[in-house]
Amino acid sequence: MIDSPNFTNKDRQYKTVFFETFGCQMNKLDAELSLGLLQEEGYRIVDTVDEADVILFNTCSVRQHAEDKVYSHLGALKMLKKKHPEVIVGVLGCMAQKDGEAIFKRMPHVDLVCGTRMFSRLPELLLNIRNHGSHVLAIDEDQVVNVKRAVTYRPNFYQAFVTIMRGCDNFCSYCIVPYVRGREISRTIADIKEEAQSLVSNGCKEVTLLGQNINSYGKGLAGGVTLGDLLSELNDIDGLERIRFVTSHPADMSRDLIRTMSRLSKVCEHLHMPAQSGSDSILKRMRRGYTVDYYRDLVSYAKEWIPHISIASDFIVGFPGETDGDFQETVRLMEDIRFHNCFIFKYSPRTGTKAAELENDVPEETKKMRNMRLLELQKSISLEENRKMIGKKVQVLVEGASKSDPNKLSGRTRQNHIVVFRGSRDLAGKLADVMVDEVTDLTLYGKQPSCS
Repeated sequence: MIDSPNFTNKDRQYKTVFFETFGCQMNKLDAELSLGLLQEEGYRIVDTVDEADVILFNTCSVRQHAEDKVYSHLGALKMLKKKHPEVIVGVLGCMAQKDGEAIFKRMPHVDLVCGTRMFSRLPELLLNIRNHGSHVLAIDEDQVVNVKRAVTYRPNFYQAFVTIMRGCDNFCSYCIVPYVRGREISRTIADIKEEAQSLVSNGCKEVTLLGQNINSYGKGLAGGVTLGDLLSELNDIDGLERIRFVTSHPADMSRDLIRTMSRLSKVCEHLHMPAQSGSDSILKRMRRGYTVDYYRDLVSYAKEWIPHISIASDFIVGFPGETDGDFQETVRLMEDIRFHNCFIFKYSPRTGTKAAELENDVPEETKKMRNMRLLELQKSISLEENRKMIGKKVQVLVEGASKSDPNKLSGRTRQNHIVVFRGSRDLAGKLADVMVDEVTDLTLYGKQPSCS
């Protein structure tokens, strides 16, 4: 963590922050890191904008919908800012990195625009605004994000996200991430292991390793280290029960890594590997770097080496040039592989990407229909596959009270199934066996074997 100016007694009165995050797991972790920094400087986190001296939005630029949502939230603050000009309003993350000063022009009441590599300086930037005025632009493409984590701050006491690398070098034609997150930079194994050990000492039982292109971990590090090497090191940490990682790019996913997963007892049998399309012609236009047959073979290899593995995926519908035939190939791929779950999105052109130069020739209504078709298909597959779990015993890492029913507990299996069941609150943070007796497409329900 960089040194930041000391707060005076006068500054101490402005110490409440409302923080809302949009987007991926990396954004959620950046939010944790940011709030940890602010807590160390004496800030108190509040639940509503009306309670806040500082209002921050951590943003996503992957789809237009996410950006529109942020601008809508910012617009709603215009009257609050007019009534209370001392309140600081800030935009962080990918949209800030992409739009920069244009945010001030569109929303003049915004005080801070802070890019993806500058959130480690948040306390300093907020103090600067408090002392010298608004419209602070903090975007530095060369800044290395290196935040000493406040391990005590995390939404779930027993789980934690851990960044192992940032950036992406793949430049898929539709994706804005390389432009807003920069090129790939990996942390050392020693640094990651130290953070993981610190989290475990603070009660964490499960870590999820994050990276925009996690399978290329190790690029640029000495010794030719790989993700498999890192997993092996983390597997030896006493007290750590489970290890997950996301998100895997198929072109960079190696069979050696699959074999490594199969022999490491703490690495969960779950793989999130976005296919994006079931059509070779669309994959080529997307610049994904693999074919459908390659993807199918990779999934088959994973299932051969890890028999109980669950596979999740992402799909984009309505990409420029996608015909009815291309779409049917995507349907066929989903039907054949029967994914555990899928994130499905309508194509949204992002300015600056190669795909944005292509004619957006799939009508919006067609995109909506294709999107709905895949959502319904995945719901049906998930329900059918979950029904096969009825009568089976599963092992759950108990996270705490269920969000849907506070009288019950909730947790996840190694395959990333959400499980809700009745049990004692002192099971939180422990592994528990649950007999499944009811399911939906999203959740397994059950009871402990000893319960009547």
